[in-house]
Amino acid sequence: MAKKSLIQREHKRKKLEEKYRLIRQSLKKKSKDPSLSQRKIREIQRKLQSLPRNSAPTRLHRRCLVTGRPRANYRDFGLSGHILRQMVHACLLPGATKSSW
Repeated sequence: MAKKSLIQREHKRKKLEEKYRLIRQSLKKKSKDPSLSQRKIREIQRKLQSLPRNSAPTRLHRRCLVTGRPRANYRDFGLSGHILRQMVHACLLPGATKSSW
């Protein structure tokens, strides 16, 4: 089980990312306008840089819904590989079968 502080930090980052998403998107869209001068583009980039670091979507991390593990997560299930394997063996995931050859 992941530490509670790490899980809370991820929740905080997710809230910040949602809060600043529209601002970040509009600034990025403005900065790609080819008719702007270099000075205006630099001003827009400064505004982007002034946003909180944790509001960037690249700082978000997928975590296992059961254990909070940050690595080896399957997007389709939202679970880490270890938990996914246990749940498939226990027939708790409908439609998922253990492969055999």
